Amino acid sequence: MRELDGPEQNPGFDPEQVQERKPGSRQDQKFWVAMGAFGILAAVIWFTLGEGTVFAFGRPVEIKLIPLFVIGMFVLRTMVAREADKIRRRSEDEAGKL
Repeated sequence: MRELDGPEQNPGFDPEQVQERKPGSRQDQKFWVAMGAFGILAAVIWFTLGEGTVFAFGRPVEIKLIPLFVIGMFVLRTMVAREADKIRRRSEDEAGKL
């Protein structure tokens, strides 16, 4: 098996493009994996929890909505953390260019 790591073996290879890749691409992959996992977990909760109501703050609430609310809070927290990381990286990039 031959290696395709240079311009001789791979005419479409540009070493400058390798340097320009965003360092956060791994973080973006993790984010989407987490969102998929939250979605799968929400679907499992929706289809497995039975019918029933509980009282929350004096009002009847379907029992399956409570864990979905908790997962929603994790989704919100993950989205806010991702945006904060993007802002942090952007400010570090701008500080590095000065």
